[in-house]
Amino acid sequence: MASLWTLLFQRPRHTAYARLDAQGKCLAFKQCSQVPSGSGWVQVSEIQLAWLGRELPADARVCARASRRWHHRILAA
Repeated sequence: MASLWTLLFQRPRHTAYARLDAQGKCLAFKQCSQVPSGSGWVQVSEIQLAWLGRELPADARVCARASRRWHHRILAA
């Protein structure tokens, strides 16, 4: 029964993003279901207000997932 409720009332998944300036310092945060428009937005694992005005920790950024068509990518010799 729980799965029926889940199917009927699915909530969009929100992802956390941080906007960085040219020096890599955090200017703002945004939590949304789509990638924000504009430049400087990077996906982060969580939102920490202590990061505002500072560089993000190395483990804060979320790496982009690899393409599903990995075998079509050109590999260096």
